Amino acid sequence: MKTLLLLVVPLLAPGEPPRAIRVLVWDEQQPEQKKAYENFLGNALADHLGKQEGLAVKTACLADAEQGISDAALDACDVLVWWGHVKNSQVDPEKGRKIVERIKSGKLSFIALHSAHWSTPFVEAMNERTRMDVEKLYPKEDAAGEKFEVEFVPPAKRYVVPARDARRTPAIELRKFPGGPTQVKVHLPTCCFPAYRADGKPSTLVVLKPDHAIAKGLPKSFQNPQDEMYDEPFHVPEPDEVILEERWATGEWFRSGCAWTLGKGRIFYFRPGHETYPVFKDANVLKVVENAVRWAGAR
Repeated sequence: MKTLLLLVVPLLAPGEPPRAIRVLVWDEQQPEQKKAYENFLGNALADHLGKQEGLAVKTACLADAEQGISDAALDACDVLVWWGHVKNSQVDPEKGRKIVERIKSGKLSFIALHSAHWSTPFVEAMNERTRMDVEKLYPKEDAAGEKFEVEFVPPAKRYVVPARDARRTPAIELRKFPGGPTQVKVHLPTCCFPAYRADGKPSTLVVLKPDHAIAKGLPKSFQNPQDEMYDEPFHVPEPDEVILEERWATGEWFRSGCAWTLGKGRIFYFRPGHETYPVFKDANVLKVVENAVRWAGAR
């Protein structure tokens, strides 16, 4: 009788500290940021994260070679933190799709900040999450023999704020033909919302999931002293978790901390962070970003 020898090799030697989470902070470096940050928003955020234990942080920007997101840069990254705004359209869509493939395979996780709701990687990720959700609901043929033909329709125009009464996206239309398949028309998400106001009024963020890793060390609620306002509905696929909600005295509210899985990777969207207000100098806001990086980088 043969004896089976099982050899277990530890990932880390005894006493060896865990490998640092490799973080790349990408920033389009909008000149308007100088109103609140001496050396650009992304650099300020990276300076803070780089001082935290267990994080190895680098920066990149749109003006860098290959827009700062070359294969080599992404190979050396576990978590990509992204701030974009007026230059979102300048990022190559193919690079966004490559980022999404890395997320799906578990090689990368992604954090979108504030106006990065329209960033190329976030839009491509939300499109892909929509496709994956729809394919689960409407396979080519289900267990009962029902057949489905799926068509994905992008927004008629990118970077257009949806009307208050616009149909919320992603949206699904079904059309059944006698004796034939059911046609499924899927309108992809606009990744936007019907109202915003950059008046610097304060908001209150409420922690909805205090036991979540992203909420670690946060109070039950805290003030965002100065920022832009975004108002629901946010046209994105339903998040797996909403960790933070934000409200303004004028009645607006927003799901300001949303998390999704995409294949084997993780995505987090955090709403605060307008470029002309020092939002990323606030201790609670910085704690959310740090926690999100650790959550996203956990393997």
